Amino acid sequence: MNTVLESDNSAIYDIKTNAPGPSGALPLTPDMLRNRPSGDIFGWTQDAGMGWNPAELGRNEYLILSTQGGIRDTDGSPIALGYHTGHYEVGLLMRAAAYELRALGAIPFAGFCSDPCDGRTQGTPGMMDSLPYRNDAAQVFRRLIRSLPTRAGVIGIASCDKGLPAMMLALASMHDLPCVLVPGGVTLPATDGEDAGKVQSIGARFSRGEMSLEEASTAGCRACGSAGGGCQFLGTAGTSQVVGEALGMSIPHSGLAPSGQEVWLDMARRSARAAVGLQSHGISIKDILSDGSIRNAMVVHAACGGSTNLLLHIPAIAYAAGLKRPTVDDWARVNREVPRIVDVLPNGPQYFKTVQVFLAGGVPEVMLHLRRLGLIDESAQTVAGVNWGEALDWWESSERRTRMRQLLKDRDGVDPDDVIMTPDSARQRGLTSTITFCDGNLAPEGSVVKSTAIDPSVVDDDGVYRNTGRARVFTLETQAIAAIKNGEIQAGDIIVLTCCGPMGSGMEEIYQITAALKHLSYGKQVAVITDARFSGVSTGACIGHVAPEALAGGPIGKLVDGDAVRIVIDRNTLEGSIDLVEGDEALESRDPRPDLAPHPLLPDDTRLWAALQSRSGGPWGGCVFDVDEIVKAVSG
Repeated sequence: MNTVLESDNSAIYDIKTNAPGPSGALPLTPDMLRNRPSGDIFGWTQDAGMGWNPAELGRNEYLILSTQGGIRDTDGSPIALGYHTGHYEVGLLMRAAAYELRALGAIPFAGFCSDPCDGRTQGTPGMMDSLPYRNDAAQVFRRLIRSLPTRAGVIGIASCDKGLPAMMLALASMHDLPCVLVPGGVTLPATDGEDAGKVQSIGARFSRGEMSLEEASTAGCRACGSAGGGCQFLGTAGTSQVVGEALGMSIPHSGLAPSGQEVWLDMARRSARAAVGLQSHGISIKDILSDGSIRNAMVVHAACGGSTNLLLHIPAIAYAAGLKRPTVDDWARVNREVPRIVDVLPNGPQYFKTVQVFLAGGVPEVMLHLRRLGLIDESAQTVAGVNWGEALDWWESSERRTRMRQLLKDRDGVDPDDVIMTPDSARQRGLTSTITFCDGNLAPEGSVVKSTAIDPSVVDDDGVYRNTGRARVFTLETQAIAAIKNGEIQAGDIIVLTCCGPMGSGMEEIYQITAALKHLSYGKQVAVITDARFSGVSTGACIGHVAPEALAGGPIGKLVDGDAVRIVIDRNTLEGSIDLVEGDEALESRDPRPDLAPHPLLPDDTRLWAALQSRSGGPWGGCVFDVDEIVKAVSG
């Protein structure tokens, strides 16, 4: 107790009670003193107090926001850990951007709102805060932007699953400000280790006798090849980086850069130049984002085989920008028109890493192929100050493209055309379109599956996945993962996980389940149906976002153990269905299960989020907060 109440450091009593204060004077004018708000003037007082040269005040001010987490020492070692590698190094991007702003004669400010790790919260009560966090963080970022009233522009830096979408929502809503998004990049794969997706299944594989304790311990330690950046697969973090660039919010060829390296730092410096350039030309984020840029993002998402979580985030970005939110029909149309042409974890077939996609040309290379198919709106603008047509013209003949692609050949022995393919080559290698929406008597308001990621060996020769199996029904994810680890799930079973939508658990992500099934020897023979959502690295016949959710009266809440359930997913037409085999009448005659209930640990914060987003279009509308609709409901 004495070491807490008392200190043996005598220097604590050397206390100053005043100091000289900054030298010099603020560059005030009579007009400022008469007409400017006191806050503007006191802001300069604060700036001088923090050590900025008062003679420089009055220059354009730019706010740099990030999701930085952890405390790095000067040598990069951790003084305090972050939640994940994705935000551990982004402070270096902030530093690079700030120095560039100073060199351009501007004054940089910095603010932070850190973000959680979906991998860290898998299977824990923390996952119930994951999706709701996005709206909360976007609100904090918006408040931070508005709380610097003198800002001339904003640079937003983020890497991962919820922090990056939150940053995009915040920037998109700043209609009259120049805004530039800086993606936080990716971590490297370990030279001799599992990727950060596969390693999350070591508990299930050990429990089923498919790896030893020593193997699990070594794999768990060695999955991250570098200290910063989002995961090595195109999950939600990587997909969000790709989408942000396709929207035009980031400079071309910035998404998926390797964290900590010079190419990554250089991208931050050029992004700072872009922000200053936008301001000098009077270009704001509303001039960048358009219906065309939203469609470009959807098209690139489909071509890359992106995470289904972007079905929640892209509509929310559109809403924040004041644009039309894409509907399920819009998504279905895009996925029928757009071939998947990128081979990247987790979709295969060769499972290249995200850094290899970057070296193969990243988003501009993908868009070059799509432009030849007439799928890109070339008039959509980018923060680089050119539209996509001009940016792609530059990219096609650029030294950067030539040298990056050659680097991939030289360093990894990989042909970049094997990573980002022509549509004909992709078709010949068996790549299929990304997403299928399923209806049926268990999902009358729809559901979604990343059909391109179903193991081809369980798909019939005609390109249709068919499975009629025994339902194994659970109302908690912990029950389902326990059943998998204890050997209670057999090949051919269909796991039905209910009470995991917004009302049940904040629409939690159930990667514990899908990771186990992907990497267990029999897992590809097991399907999943749920009102929850999936990690972007999930694969297999995993059907999520089932609507209505069980707690909203959805028929999925009427299933019981042993029910025969039929799944049909046509990867050619992108049509699918999930049905109780007994039929509609049998389902309608049933009452909901008596054990349906929200998760016992559901936080009040998440309950409030669920209620607000349900009045605003729900998951298909992006889980946004439509203030007008909410106020109408409360006032009514």
